Amino acid sequence: MDSDSLRSNRSIPSSPVIPVLVYPDVREAVEWLADAFGFVERVRIGENHRSQLKVGEGAVIVADVRNDRRPPRPGEETHSVVVRIEDANAHCERARTHGARILMEPTDFEYGERQYLAEDHAGHRWTFSETLRDVAPEEWGGTTT
Repeated sequence: MDSDSLRSNRSIPSSPVIPVLVYPDVREAVEWLADAFGFVERVRIGENHRSQLKVGEGAVIVADVRNDRRPPRPGEETHSVVVRIEDANAHCERARTHGARILMEPTDFEYGERQYLAEDHAGHRWTFSETLRDVAPEEWGGTTT
């Protein structure tokens, strides 16, 4: 599926995959994600119910705590969101300045990416990835299917 083949609807992000992450305070999360990671709010739903954020060509939805929706518990990793960026070193420093817990410093990998791992103020894990070069998966042990 290609996002270009999907019907357009201004009420939902255009990305074909949209993570929904739960935060104790949606407004605080939006502000923090904008300051620390450079995300941009595109749609606010209610005062503290949900928010749609742009992340480059992608999107993420921030949702409130409700019914069985909860943010991660301390020390628990239930998921990680990967976001492609242009400069891992600069992005990491920005995130650190705004209080992100850096779990792995920017590191170069054999598959052509420089990545760092951060945890946000609510415990969500984020991998930020800068492409260094185009590498065939077979060069590092992967298999193209």
